[in-house]
Amino acid sequence: MQALSNELLIQSYFQAKNLRLNEQFIQLLLEEIKRRELHLSEIKKDE
Repeated sequence: MQALSNELLIQSYFQAKNLRLNEQFIQLLLEEIKRRELHLSEIKKDE
């Protein structure tokens, strides 16, 4: 997971949600986002 840039991690999360991928995979991405202290609400507004 550490090999992903913050930007790619966020993009992967939203793409996984849009494609309705496995919920465990989405949770794994979300846990990494939280671990990095990234804020999805701020990112989503910028799109």
